[in-house]
Amino acid sequence: MSAPHVVVIGAGSTGSATAHDLALRGLRVTVVERGEVASGTSGRNHCLLHSGGRYCVTDQDSARECIAEARILDRIMPDILERNGGLFVALNESDLAFKDRFMEGCEACGISAREIPIQTALKMEPFLNPAALAAVEVPDGVFEPFHFCLAFLATAKANGAVVRTYTEVMELVTEGRTVTGVGVRDHRSGVSSTIGADMVVNAAGPWAGKIAAMAALAVPITPTPGVMVTMDSRLNNMVLNRLNRPSDGDIIVPQRATSIIGTTSWVVEDPDLIPIPVEHVAQMLASGRELVPAVGQVRVRATVAVARPLVTRAQADSRDVSRTFECFDHSADGLEGLVTISGGKTTSSRAMAQRAADVVCAKLAITAPCTTQTTPLASYRSFYQ
Repeated sequence: MSAPHVVVIGAGSTGSATAHDLALRGLRVTVVERGEVASGTSGRNHCLLHSGGRYCVTDQDSARECIAEARILDRIMPDILERNGGLFVALNESDLAFKDRFMEGCEACGISAREIPIQTALKMEPFLNPAALAAVEVPDGVFEPFHFCLAFLATAKANGAVVRTYTEVMELVTEGRTVTGVGVRDHRSGVSSTIGADMVVNAAGPWAGKIAAMAALAVPITPTPGVMVTMDSRLNNMVLNRLNRPSDGDIIVPQRATSIIGTTSWVVEDPDLIPIPVEHVAQMLASGRELVPAVGQVRVRATVAVARPLVTRAQADSRDVSRTFECFDHSADGLEGLVTISGGKTTSSRAMAQRAADVVCAKLAITAPCTTQTTPLASYRSFYQ
């Protein structure tokens, strides 16, 4: 008797990690992605491997998830991460007044944090604003999003998973009140077909609501874009954060030969239609210059906006919505065979996958435990072999 078959919708960080987890547990897995791997939110994010410091005061559940998962990722994919550390920097009295709360938050969440002298910080980051008043070092890092997803998928493929890119889900196939597969269209060949499944995992990020709506279901996911500006030089080696509550333009992340300033936050209806407000770009550049004055002397390489899939159940400022994640077993809505996993951060994608895979396996009477915390990932290069 063959193992149950699970279709995973989405080849971003969550879908890729979910495919890896399920394949590792012995299930047959097919991943369908309407574009290239990481072509949605995952491929256009800030590239920040979170220490949790950003949320240690305002969203401690997310902060604890981030630091725990960053440590796991450091074990299973060390070749993909740049563990360059981060600095939270006070530039005014408001930032300075936040420092004690920040240090207390880091301690409460298990995040190592130490205040360092400003002169030491300036030696570590020569382009940092010399008027800075305080600096706290945390274990932030950086990843390359495409390679991040490919590593999970390469390992999933080694365990039998099939990855179908440029294959868009057009419908959820149902029999009665049970999802039995997906109707897809291959955008390369133009051919439409049906892929049967014992379970379907909706890991479509900010598009998860669109997938759920195919079965007349609603999920509390709000597409929340942010504008990021990429500078054409690497101006900082460590991740630089403003020492205060998360706000617009308060972080600069180094990525290869660039530095990425981010980010704003607002709500849209359609994650495929995100205009980039010119005033948001101007704000990113102005805020970036406050942390690193040399931003004003460097050419802008690119601007981008991409939607975060925030889980929301009430109207609230998008800055106040938790960055944690949630798994929805739609049997609670009267529909079997469909699970949605959304929210979270790329840093927490392995944990999100574990949550979704646990639900799927319980419903399919699969008793294999999760071993993704200790299983090293294959090289991202082997995805194409």
